[in-house]
Amino acid sequence: MIDITNEDRALIKSHVLTAFERDIALINTTLKTPGPYTDLIAEAQRKITADIYEVRKQFRKRGIKVYEEVTDHDGVVARYKCRGYESEMRLRWSSMAPQASVVMRKYLGLNEGTN
Repeated sequence: MIDITNEDRALIKSHVLTAFERDIALINTTLKTPGPYTDLIAEAQRKITADIYEVRKQFRKRGIKVYEEVTDHDGVVARYKCRGYESEMRLRWSSMAPQASVVMRKYLGLNEGTN
């Protein structure tokens, strides 16, 4: 049995759920005036970077290391070590999309209920 808590799992999941960089590239190539949009996303990315620093700090404190993330047609598999035990977590695209939307709205300063 793996010695991992729900809090540990939540930290690993938050480490995987960041997708703003891809969006900035897409906006830059498709919009005529991408500046305001990319500025907003860049600010959100700065906030994410600060939070990821805290997540990594918690990783060190809890003895967690995500050493591989593999993307396939079904989702992402994060392979990790937690206090000496090795395991993996699969996040399916179908469940990641709604969760990523909530995370993105949070960092963009939008109300969670806004569509």
